[in-house]
Amino acid sequence: MKLNTIDWIALILVIVGGLNWLLVGIFSFDLVAAIFGAMSVIARIVYILVGISAVYIIFFIGKLGKK
Repeated sequence: MKLNTIDWIALILVIVGGLNWLLVGIFSFDLVAAIFGAMSVIARIVYILVGISAVYIIFFIGKLGKK
């Protein structure tokens, strides 16, 4: 199965989100907040995009199971 652009973007955002949570869990360091400011508009947009990507990946996995 070939991944389209949206699939790649979603995968990258979910990986970024996962790595950010790893940093939060191990070091109590939120990289997104450090870069964009704690709960700034841009940070909130990043968090929203990561969440939407996670939901997209749930359906993407369903597509993989059918192939």
